[in-house]
Amino acid sequence: MSSCSPDLAPLLGGVANSSAAADYICNQFTDAGFAIDSTYLLFSAYLVFAMQLGFAMLCAGSVRAKNTMNIMLTNVLDAAAGGLFYYLFGFAFAFGGPSNGFIGKHFFGLKEVPQPSFDYSNFLYQWAFAIAAAGITSGSIAERTQFVAYLIYSSFLTGFVYPVVSHWFWSADGWAAAGRNAGESLLFETGVIDFAGSGVVHMVGGIAGLWGALIEGPRIGRFDHAGRSVNLRGHSATLVVLGTFLLWFGWYGFNPGSFNIIFRTYGPSGSIHGQWSAVGRTAVTTTLAGCTAALTTLFGKRLQTGHWNVIDVCNGLLGGFAAITSGCSVVDPWAAIICGFVSAWVLIGLNKLAARLKFDDPLEAAQLHGGCGAWGVIFTALFAREKYVNEVYPGRPGRPYGLFMDGGGRLLGAHIVQILVITGWVSCTMGPLFFALHKLNLLRISSEDEMAGMDLTRHGGFAYDYHDEDPSAHDGRPSGGFMLESSPTPVKPKANPTASTNHV
Repeated sequence: MSSCSPDLAPLLGGVANSSAAADYICNQFTDAGFAIDSTYLLFSAYLVFAMQLGFAMLCAGSVRAKNTMNIMLTNVLDAAAGGLFYYLFGFAFAFGGPSNGFIGKHFFGLKEVPQPSFDYSNFLYQWAFAIAAAGITSGSIAERTQFVAYLIYSSFLTGFVYPVVSHWFWSADGWAAAGRNAGESLLFETGVIDFAGSGVVHMVGGIAGLWGALIEGPRIGRFDHAGRSVNLRGHSATLVVLGTFLLWFGWYGFNPGSFNIIFRTYGPSGSIHGQWSAVGRTAVTTTLAGCTAALTTLFGKRLQTGHWNVIDVCNGLLGGFAAITSGCSVVDPWAAIICGFVSAWVLIGLNKLAARLKFDDPLEAAQLHGGCGAWGVIFTALFAREKYVNEVYPGRPGRPYGLFMDGGGRLLGAHIVQILVITGWVSCTMGPLFFALHKLNLLRISSEDEMAGMDLTRHGGFAYDYHDEDPSAHDGRPSGGFMLESSPTPVKPKANPTASTNHV
């Protein structure tokens, strides 16, 4: 308003009380701007939250039918427990400024909110990101993890581990943030450009899942006695595809929504380079990376297996999205195609390595989010365009940009540091947590429960109640599909968690 009123008052033609009229009009425009920005951010938060439904459907379709209720319940609890712990601690650790570069120290329980820089809509949007990281991890340890372990790791991840990382790279006080407070030095004079979280969200969730799956070990039957890989197929490709499209839809809140505001211009009035243009470009780069990764995976897997596999295509698509999330706002659309192409081969290669090392991740979450997320961090450091970097992160003339765009290697150095510190931090926090749960026999279920299915032994019955029309005509066996029904009496879990490491 201070810059608006002096410019507007002379245009009112010297009428009486022109200054007061100018102040009134500028106030109305300012209020309208806040309303537009808040509406945009809240709508983006709703889109990101819709990704939880996508995660739930993807996870449900990727596991066997006997574990459907279990994985669905963990997705619900990721959101519920994550909401409470992010409210109590996480938001404060992430964005509670002023603070030091390591961790925030204000806004616990949303005390002192709203602020000029943070309103309730900011909390909701950031909470949706936090529970997305927890949802990634749940897929890695599906089908053999005790329910109490889900509650413990999810609360710890959303309340502490993830918020600290987001403070480092997204808070104005963060030691490696590209948008750090004016006057404070930047890491390698550039800071880390992780716009929507290839490192902050996807690497954190993927590395946490990596440690959980490593410490638990593979599911029973995943590898035979000779060490050969056995494909334990998920029970519903339909749910996988549904979940993939829901995640695709939600990604338009995840990436474009990370601008937080839309009522802003980059140049003179009437220019086409305002925030709205950058938001649209970000949506386009996100789309192209995912599409390219899907097609690359389709033909790449076809050459390897001889089949057109929809599950592989869905995972490849999501890998492309995870990779472009870091640089979506600062790269050209043609570069996004390169990002998606490489991310598909990163995922294919990591899946080959995982099978060779006998690493079992039912949703390929560690490979997809951790591996493709790391590639996305490197990709941004190679292809970030100078013009876009200065628009999205203003106020630092001469800031380094992409190596392949003649911007030097400083941004690449900063992003290598990001990969190393995220890997180290998550390993030093989530690794010991999963190991402690393992030692306390709180991590993995017994082998008997795993074979019977967690829905029956832990959740009171199967997710599906399916009866064949005339099972007696086939010696009591259904003629097609499968028969799952709730047990007439509760089945108690077996207290033998250590036996679950014996493979068949």
